Amino acid sequence: MNPASSPKVSRERRFPLIWIVPAVAAAIGLWMVVTEVRDRGPLIAIDFADGTGVEAGKTTLEYKGVSAGTVQKVELKKAMDGVTVQLRLRRSAASLASEDSKFWIVHPEIGFSGVHGLETLVTGVRLNVLPGKGPRASQFTGLDKTPAPDVTDEGRTFILQSDRLGSLTTGSPVTYRELKVGEVEASRLSGDSTSVLIRIHLEAPYANLVRTNTRFWNSGGFSFKINLFGAQLKDTSLESLVTGGVAFATPDAEPLAPAADPDTHFSLAAEADKEWMKWSPKIPIKSADNVIEKPAAAGLLPSLLK
Repeated sequence: MNPASSPKVSRERRFPLIWIVPAVAAAIGLWMVVTEVRDRGPLIAIDFADGTGVEAGKTTLEYKGVSAGTVQKVELKKAMDGVTVQLRLRRSAASLASEDSKFWIVHPEIGFSGVHGLETLVTGVRLNVLPGKGPRASQFTGLDKTPAPDVTDEGRTFILQSDRLGSLTTGSPVTYRELKVGEVEASRLSGDSTSVLIRIHLEAPYANLVRTNTRFWNSGGFSFKINLFGAQLKDTSLESLVTGGVAFATPDAEPLAPAADPDTHFSLAAEADKEWMKWSPKIPIKSADNVIEKPAAAGLLPSLLK
């Protein structure tokens, strides 16, 4: 009788399941590091007078609604007169680091100009940029407030002079027959500080509406007057009521006055005279919106309004 053969123990090398989770986590971490290094752009420094709300690793730079970089470090300047924000741009946004680029901090604002940046109450402040076209740079001085809008059309700019600014601010609408045709760009005191100068810009199709004898008035705010003949409420658009605004009218006398040259100065009245509201001159404009008139001529306007 043959002796019983001893059992053979087979020891196969198996990868312990307990290591699967750490291995996957390590692979994901490595992928994130590689992605971060691949997308990493230049590091720039921006000096601000105040860095309230800016946090390293959290605050981002946005351009056209897309994240273009992240704050890496926030520290006080050596002179203790401000802060320096170190910002890492994405590689795809490296061209934003031009020496004439403008950076500013977006804070929530509630005032006569309306509500801006309200989402930052939840997400925290962010940085915005107005790109420049100069050579690359790594050191910038940030703006204290949002800059005037970047005008890209070939419109015309005029200067209005008023005793006070009132509720007008950058971005306030300029209207003609309560239709927005431009906006306020900037304002400052006159050289002798006796009045306020307000620069407005009219969009190209409507620039010829302003003639040498045009009258401008402040159309914003709320006005309610009571006299012996009854009460009168200031007639204005909802946008002008909230943000302030400028309106204008041109006399319909014949012949029509020539178009005003760029940077012509006009007086800004506190309110319109009743006579101005009656003016209705025929001034040709060049606008893509004029195509609306073609279906009406063909009898198609009723179908468009259904």
